[in-house]
Amino acid sequence: MERKAIADLILKRLQEEKERLKQQFAESHSGIGHLYIDNLLPETLAHAIHEAFPKKEQMVRKKTLREYKYIAAQMDQYDPLLEEAIYAFQDKRIVVLVGEICGIEGLEPDENLYAGGISLMAKDNYLNPHLDNSHDKDRDRWRILNLLFYVTPNWQDANGGHLEVWPEGLDHPQVTIHSRFNRLAIMATHNASWHSVSPVVGEGDRCCVSNYYFSKRPLRQDDSFHVTSFRARPGNKFKDFVLDSDTKLRMILRKVFRKGIRENPHQYKKDQ
Repeated sequence: MERKAIADLILKRLQEEKERLKQQFAESHSGIGHLYIDNLLPETLAHAIHEAFPKKEQMVRKKTLREYKYIAAQMDQYDPLLEEAIYAFQDKRIVVLVGEICGIEGLEPDENLYAGGISLMAKDNYLNPHLDNSHDKDRDRWRILNLLFYVTPNWQDANGGHLEVWPEGLDHPQVTIHSRFNRLAIMATHNASWHSVSPVVGEGDRCCVSNYYFSKRPLRQDDSFHVTSFRARPGNKFKDFVLDSDTKLRMILRKVFRKGIRENPHQYKKDQ
């Protein structure tokens, strides 16, 4: 199925739930604006997207104190359905509609899939609390929204691997958005949008299609440039000290090297 046909289905489902989604995002806007919608696509198509996922051995493993997961952005190496599904979310009609739902103007998709694409998390994988990099790969646009579409059939809540947002900071309880099959979650990204993925404790692979929307303007007036900034989960003071120190060191380096010492490989290079 081509991206426009997939986009037509996404658009129809978002329009059906538009008013409820607007209310959901507005109610959380003062902290970390977020929303989710279930049954986004026909089940047969959502199943097909899941079946198109590569095995984790065919993806890039990222394992550090910060995170442990598998990612891919060079989509021409994988089943074409995955690329079509990812770029369906970049259809102009959907970008405009999501902007209307979230009350944000000037949203732009990212054809480079910088930090986007697909991800997979298996047992014992995790993603510590963090702030996403504030900008796109060229440091020209601000990161505004994170779109996460979960496609693992029968993924149980007890398995873990769920999106967590921390609207009152890491000293207060998080809000959990379960990564259930055929669910789209959208969250705002700004200087205080701490979020994480709970450790995966069940068997199987939690698969996700992800996109970011950017803008020429930051979401909040007090937003400032920052690198991807990690902290530890509450209660692990030593790990938190190490991760916080790592972030500060990388911020110092980015003040000297504006676009980084090396190019971030997590992007889609269509000429390769």
